[in-house]
Amino acid sequence: MAERSFVKEVEQLRVPAGTVFRGEGILAVTKALLEAGVGYVTGYQGSPISHLMDVLSDAQPILRELGVYFEPAASEAAAAAALSASVNYPVRGAVTWKSTVGTNVASDALANLASGGVTGGALIIVGEDYGEGSSIMQERTHAFAMKSQMWLLDPQPNLPAIVKAVHDGFELSEATNTPVMLELRIRSCHLHGSFITEENRRPAFTLKQALENPVRDVNRIVLPPASFLHEKEKIHERWPAAVKFIQERQLNEFHDGDGEIEDVGIIMLGGMANNTLRALMQLELADLFGASRVPLYILNVAYPLVEEEVRRFCDGKKAVLVVEEGQPDYHEQHLNTILARLNLATKVHGKDVLPMGGDYTVDVLRKGVRAFLQRQRPDLLERKTSATVTRRKEDAAPAAAPTAEALAAERAAEAAAQAAAQAEQDKVEVPEIVAAIGKLLPPRPPGLCVGCPERPIFSAYKLVEQELGVHHVSSDIGCHLFQIMPPFEIGATTMGYGLGVSSASAFSAGAQLGASKKAVAFMGDGGFWHNGLTSGIGNAVFNKQNNVFVIVDNNYSAATGGQDIPSSRNTNPNRSTLHPIEAAVRGVGVTWVRFVGRTYDVNAMKQALHDALTSEEPGPKVVIAQSECMLNRQRREKPLTRAAIKNGERVLKERFGVDASVCSGDHACMRVSGCPSLTLAPSGDALKPDPVARVDEDCVACGHCGEVADAAVLCPSFYKAHKVNNPTGWDKWLAGMRASTVGWLQGKRERERAAKQLYAATIDEVRA
Repeated sequence: MAERSFVKEVEQLRVPAGTVFRGEGILAVTKALLEAGVGYVTGYQGSPISHLMDVLSDAQPILRELGVYFEPAASEAAAAAALSASVNYPVRGAVTWKSTVGTNVASDALANLASGGVTGGALIIVGEDYGEGSSIMQERTHAFAMKSQMWLLDPQPNLPAIVKAVHDGFELSEATNTPVMLELRIRSCHLHGSFITEENRRPAFTLKQALENPVRDVNRIVLPPASFLHEKEKIHERWPAAVKFIQERQLNEFHDGDGEIEDVGIIMLGGMANNTLRALMQLELADLFGASRVPLYILNVAYPLVEEEVRRFCDGKKAVLVVEEGQPDYHEQHLNTILARLNLATKVHGKDVLPMGGDYTVDVLRKGVRAFLQRQRPDLLERKTSATVTRRKEDAAPAAAPTAEALAAERAAEAAAQAAAQAEQDKVEVPEIVAAIGKLLPPRPPGLCVGCPERPIFSAYKLVEQELGVHHVSSDIGCHLFQIMPPFEIGATTMGYGLGVSSASAFSAGAQLGASKKAVAFMGDGGFWHNGLTSGIGNAVFNKQNNVFVIVDNNYSAATGGQDIPSSRNTNPNRSTLHPIEAAVRGVGVTWVRFVGRTYDVNAMKQALHDALTSEEPGPKVVIAQSECMLNRQRREKPLTRAAIKNGERVLKERFGVDASVCSGDHACMRVSGCPSLTLAPSGDALKPDPVARVDEDCVACGHCGEVADAAVLCPSFYKAHKVNNPTGWDKWLAGMRASTVGWLQGKRERERAAKQLYAATIDEVRA
C-alpha cells in the first residue's frame, strides 16, 4: 500500500498526441518515458523520487498494453544491474532512485555499465536530494557522473524542459553508447505545470526479441584487456560524440540579454535557472517572463562541459558568475581550466560571492549576483540612484564651476545616497518580521507519527536500560532512526540503509575481550530486505557475533511511502509477499530468535529485549518486533470505516483519555513515549497547580501511552472510551442504563454530601 494512489492520474498517460498534459513532475516523467519507447523500467523508492515508483506501479495496466516491463527492485544496485539488458541489445531502459545514497549503493553496477557501454538508451533518473528538505548527507550526483564518465542532465524546473530531457537523454545515450543520468531536484519532482504530448510508442526493440535472439560481445564485458579498450573509447569516441550531440541538438541554451551588457555574464545549471532569473528580476535586470538583460549560458547538460560553447560565451567578457549549488565547486574549477587552456582572460566568480554550501534560494542568489555586479559592473546597480542624482542636478539652478571641495562633497553625497538606497533594499529583502520568525517559532525536530508501532519498542528499550545500563547502539536508515531524538535518545551512528547490523560488527570483539555488555543494532524491515539480510544478519552468523539485533517489522517500506516488501502481510496481485522475516533469519543460520507480534505490549517487548541482552547462548540474538505501520493502517481502515458509517452499519471507535482528578502530574507517559497526541493541560483543581496529561484529538487509540505509563509507574489515570456510530437498540438501552446508574450514583453522592453538611450545621448549633 503506497502512501499515495495515482490510479486516476495515470489515465492521463493514454491521451493522444497534441494534448495539453497537466500534472506533477513525476507524472510528466512517466509520460515522457512512454513517448520515448522505453522497454523496461525499474528502481527503488526514496525521496524525492518515491512517487515516480508509485506512479509506475499504478500505471502497470498501461505499461503492459505497450509492452513495457516494470518491477520494483530490491535495491538500487539491483536496479542499476538491470540496465545490462541495454548493453548488447537496442532496447531502451530506465531506472530511478534517490541520490546520492541510492547512487552510492548502485555505484558498482554503474561503473561496470559505464565502462562497457550500452547499445540501447540507458537512462538513470535520480532524485537529487540536496539542500532544504533533504534527509541525507549533503552530497551531489555530479561526482559519480565524472568518476564513471556518464553524462549528467540537469534540466530547468518546468515540465516541457523535463520531458525534453527524457527524450534527449535516451538519444544522447544511444549516440554515445553511454548511460545518461537525469537529475531531478526536489522542487522539480513536485512542481505542477503543462506540456504538449507526443504519441506513446511501443519499444522499437523488445525484451522478447532479445531473449529469442541472444547476442554476446566479449568486448563489452569488463575484464582485461577489454577494460583498457573501454577507457580509450571513453576518451576518443564517446566524449567527442557527446560533445557533438550536445552542440548539434543545442541542449544547452544561450541568451544574449538586451544587447547593452556584453562584458559580463552568468553561467548556471539548468536546475538553478528559475531562482537565478527571479533574483535578476528583483535586481531589475530581468522581467517576469524570464527575459534577462544580462547574458546567460544555461547548462542543461551539467557534464560534460563543451569547450567550444564556453569559448563562445566567455570570449569578450571580462567576468562571468557561475551559479553552482553545493560543493565542491566542480564547474568553477572546470571552467577555470578550460579558460586557461583557451588562453581567455575572463575572470570566473562563484563561491567567492556565493555560499560554499546550502540552498541557493532567491534571496541568496540576489545577494550573490549583486556582489558579482558590484565588483564587475557597479553601474548596473547604481543606475537608479545615478538617475535620481542627475535629475536633482538638472533641477538645480546654474552655478559657477565647482571647486575641488564641492566635487568631493558631491561624490560623498552620491555615495551616501547609494548607501542609503542599499540599506533600504536590504531592509526590504529581510523584513524584521521575517528575521523574528526564528525567535518566535519553537524548534520542530523530526519524530515518529501518532500511534507509531515503533515508539513502544524504544520505550521498552529505555526501561531495560534502567535495569541493565546503557549499551552501544547502532542505528539504521528509516523511520526508526527517529530513536536518536528525544525522548528516547538511543543510537550512536547510522551508516546506511540496511547497514545497522553491520555497523555494530566491530563491537562483537567484546566477547573475546571479556566485556560484560553486548552491542545493540536496530534495523527496519525495508532495510532488512534491501541490504541487511546478507550484509548484516548473514555476516553476523558467519562471524559468530554475539550482538543483539532488533528488526522493526511494520509490514511495509514505511519511510519511503509505504511500498510493499517481501514480508508485507497483505496480498499483492503483482508481487510475492507474506514471506516472514523470522524464516529468513533462521534460514541463514540464526538460532536465537524472539518474535513479538504486538509491539504495543510494552511488557512483552521489554522482556524480549531483556532476554536478548542477558542471554549466554553463543551467536547473534535477533528480536523481531512486528506491528503494522499506523499511517498505512489508517489509510486502509479510515475509508472502510467512513463507508460503513455512511451505510448505517454499527461501528465502534476507541478513544483514550486521562482522568485529570487521578493524574499525579508525573508525566511518565510522555517521558517514555513521546507521543505527539499527548500534551499538558490545567488540572482544573486549585489544590493541584501542576499541569496534568491530556490526550488530544489526533489520538488513534493505540494504547501505548497507557501501557508504557503502567509499565513505568503503574499509572491508573488512563481510561478507554468507546464511541458507537449507528447504535443498535441494545446499545441505546445499555447507554440509558449506564446514564441512569451514573446519575443515581452522582445523586447519591450529592445526597450524602448534603447530609454531612446538615449534620455539621446541627453540631454547630448545638455547640452554640
